[in-house]
Amino acid sequence: MRGHRLYLNLGVGACLSASITAAAADAPTVHVYNWYDYIGPTTLADFKRDTGIMPIYDTFDSAEVLESKLLTGRSGYDVVVASNFSLPTLIKAGVLEPLDPAKLPNYSQMDPELLAKLANNDPGNRYAVPYMWGTNGIGYNVEQVRAALGDNAPVDSWDLLFKEDNLAKLSQCGVALLDSPSEILPVVLHYLGLPPNSQDPAHYQQAQALLLKLRPHIAYFNSSKFITDLANGDICVALGWAGGMLDAKASAEQAGNGVQIEYSLPKEGAPVWFDTLVLLKDAPHPAQGLAFIDYLMRPQVIAPITDYLRYPNGNLGATALLAAETRNNPAVYPSAETMARLYTLEPLPKKIERIRTRVWSKVKSGQ
Repeated sequence: MRGHRLYLNLGVGACLSASITAAAADAPTVHVYNWYDYIGPTTLADFKRDTGIMPIYDTFDSAEVLESKLLTGRSGYDVVVASNFSLPTLIKAGVLEPLDPAKLPNYSQMDPELLAKLANNDPGNRYAVPYMWGTNGIGYNVEQVRAALGDNAPVDSWDLLFKEDNLAKLSQCGVALLDSPSEILPVVLHYLGLPPNSQDPAHYQQAQALLLKLRPHIAYFNSSKFITDLANGDICVALGWAGGMLDAKASAEQAGNGVQIEYSLPKEGAPVWFDTLVLLKDAPHPAQGLAFIDYLMRPQVIAPITDYLRYPNGNLGATALLAAETRNNPAVYPSAETMARLYTLEPLPKKIERIRTRVWSKVKSGQ
């Protein structure tokens, strides 16, 4: 869905109006660019109330759209929510302003373990702080998987998807994968014992060989359809984002359709991703931008956003403020043992990106 601009005043989800526009003209402003539907329902109105700064808020729905707008320059934004995968490109292009922790009183709330993982994409944690983060893993229909593979189905392992005997049986109830070579191919490489961010073309041929063998048993590749299909019982297994799997689980429970969805992070390890808050170098309102970033680093602000979105945040102080069902859910907050097995993804040279694209085209077509 295309981004749209909202001027939010004290009313929740307020629409454009003459009075709000007039208020924006009189108040200091901050221009924010975020993923679609990726903030709490009252967060922006609360920020205006608590700081007197008017947030002017735009949304986007793909990392490609974000990078294109920022790399062109003079976007007019102050604060952007950028994925860790995009950070090296944005840093190299000189798009981002280094963050001074001394100007962010709540920086001390950040989880040092998450900052250490984020440093793989932002060395020294100079430019970004975690907003939300999550994992990619396996969502599955408990009863259908048990019916296909028995009580000892390897739901805690990538063997569930990448062993042909298992996948062939699961194909009877439907298996879906994200339509994203940058997210699926690293998982396959890791499963094969290869570096998930490999720059060796031969490694991608090995991944291609495995996926082509599995391709006849995969129903489709799609990055949104799997959520509804899992919830309705139309497929039984999907490889996708934790938040999407939890949405499917909640939808099934609300519908009362008897479908039980669970989410698994395989024991071999899985990708972890971060959506981060960054300040643009050409931000027209840098002071207000820093105020917005620091506001979202307040434990009492970020906790209800996590409860609403079902994605974990990077704030240690917020954990005690979360709803118990969020805080104690290992699909949202993995154990320390599981966290140690997670790995971040990195942008690759254009040559390797082209190879990944060709591999993905062959896999999807089955040829």
